[in-house]
Amino acid sequence: MKNVVITGSTRGIGLSMATEFLRAGCKVTLSGRGEKLAAENHKSLAPFEGKYIYVSCNVQEKASLQNLWDTSLHQWGRIDIWINNAGQNTPHMFSWETGEIYTDTIIKTNITGMIYGSQIAAAGMLKQGHGAIYSMEGLGSNNMIQIKTILYGTTKHALTYFMKGFARELEGTGVIAGRLSPGMVLTDFITKTPDGNHSEVVEDEKFKKIFNILADKPETVAEFFVPRILKNTKNDAQIVWLTTKKAAWRFMTAGFRKDRLI
Repeated sequence: MKNVVITGSTRGIGLSMATEFLRAGCKVTLSGRGEKLAAENHKSLAPFEGKYIYVSCNVQEKASLQNLWDTSLHQWGRIDIWINNAGQNTPHMFSWETGEIYTDTIIKTNITGMIYGSQIAAAGMLKQGHGAIYSMEGLGSNNMIQIKTILYGTTKHALTYFMKGFARELEGTGVIAGRLSPGMVLTDFITKTPDGNHSEVVEDEKFKKIFNILADKPETVAEFFVPRILKNTKNDAQIVWLTTKKAAWRFMTAGFRKDRLI
């Protein structure tokens, strides 16, 4: 089976994907900014003991990402799949109100960190002669503009452009690059601010109505993504959970559904 590295995989969709890869028989490196993996995560992953490791990683630092690669390679012998999942958001406010620290952090995490991760993974995989690199899209990847989230949207728009170009550069090398499009997912990105406080966006009735129609739990999306990632051999693939057709159907049937998330 495959050996997988996922950045930002201590919670949310990253952790859910790690769990699904383990269930599929893969070996997985989880990573996050903490020095150690939380006890509750070890507990949830107990059935897969010996099949996963945790490596502390700050994606804003290229050396930290290189250590993530090197440690994983030493542990598993090769890396088949690398997923740039680590992401950062800003408080729900206009761009000109957003502080310097939040602005720097979202750029360094969502753009610089994704590029660093892709560079390191590509260099290592080209030496192997094979591998797949994926990055997580989001609001903004499809040019949608939503006020008070445009810094996040800008980073995801840049991510999509980079990954499309990256795939073109890798054409014919044996290494492929692709994008994962999760749609709307119930994670801390929605329910909390970057500081861990309750997010005011979930109190917006219009947002709540749309979110409850279109959103899914991270494990639902992970169950969709993982088998398709494992099967995919196409370069520049985009694996999309919330398709236009699926979204339209949900709006049509919204009045009959009871599965509210927020």
